[in-house]
Amino acid sequence: MKRLTEFEALADPSFSQAVIDWQRAHGRHALPWQNTRDAYRVWLSEIMLQQTQVAAVLGYYARFLERFPTVQALASAPSEDVMAHWSGLGYYTRARNLHACAKRVVEVYGGVFPSDPALLAELPGIGRSTAAAIAAFSSGVRAAILDGNVKRVFARVFGIDAYPGEKKTEDALWRRAEALLPAGEGIEAYTQGLMDLGATLCTRSSPDCARCPLQARCVAFATGRTAELPVRKPKKATPEKRAALVAVIDGGEVLLQQRPATGIWGGLCSLPEIDGHLAADVDAPDADAVAAFAALYGDVEEVEALLPLVHVFTHYKLHILPYRVGLVKRGALPDGCQWWKLSQIADAPLPAPVKKLLTELAVPKLF
Repeated sequence: MKRLTEFEALADPSFSQAVIDWQRAHGRHALPWQNTRDAYRVWLSEIMLQQTQVAAVLGYYARFLERFPTVQALASAPSEDVMAHWSGLGYYTRARNLHACAKRVVEVYGGVFPSDPALLAELPGIGRSTAAAIAAFSSGVRAAILDGNVKRVFARVFGIDAYPGEKKTEDALWRRAEALLPAGEGIEAYTQGLMDLGATLCTRSSPDCARCPLQARCVAFATGRTAELPVRKPKKATPEKRAALVAVIDGGEVLLQQRPATGIWGGLCSLPEIDGHLAADVDAPDADAVAAFAALYGDVEEVEALLPLVHVFTHYKLHILPYRVGLVKRGALPDGCQWWKLSQIADAPLPAPVKKLLTELAVPKLF
């Protein structure tokens, strides 16, 4: 008796056909980045959709394309302009990589994205799964994706009782993803179908199993374990930090400081920060310490502690302690700093919590 290879054992043409048929009849077809072979638009959507829901991306995608209609336009734009148009979408490393990728595509490939997933994966910000999606949607290349939605679908359908983010499990999922690719036409519908299933039916909570085309073969459904699969990442205590941000305000303008290109909020502007992000149990600065710090920017008239706020990153929780400082007289402008009109703060390349804080401070009655 012939012994099947792992690939042969995992292959199942009926699986891909079920996904393709469902996507063509019930999947999403009207998203603004669909129904196009424009690799620039496909790439932009795939980067924006990383760890971000469609509803949040729609407005950003439209505004981004209006400002940067081509990869050449994006590559030649100032970095602060790119960051300003990304501001609020989060995960700012994506924006820095996006800009670097556009430059690379223009410099190395003459403004034309390569169709080979291996070449795409070498570009900044494009991993293996994203490269496969771009190649499939823009060039019809047969390549496997394995994003969070696909991992969830596979874990439930095939009853994978291990955390998908663990390397051994993820490697096994990649082998399965490769084996399940459709042999003939339909890679675009299959790729989109897997995404659609995870986003609209096989959701993390309250999956709609009654409408799922894979229900009959789903191990999680058959064994009543849809709430348990995929196995969640082992929990760790979320570290907490604090940061004292100083809004130095004078004449309807606020002093903004450019953050380093790497690290939290890299490449964006923010408010001057006392001592950086510190452990949450470190004492907060008092008014005298804030005044001494703000003296770097001019003669201090008053210091006011504002209501604290909390911002959650993927790897820690930040308690923001904001202060408003009024000046009698401005000092010399330090390197990397600029004055920005509060009335135009919506256009500033700021992290979301800082923009929210300054938007509230811009209300005239507070001055």
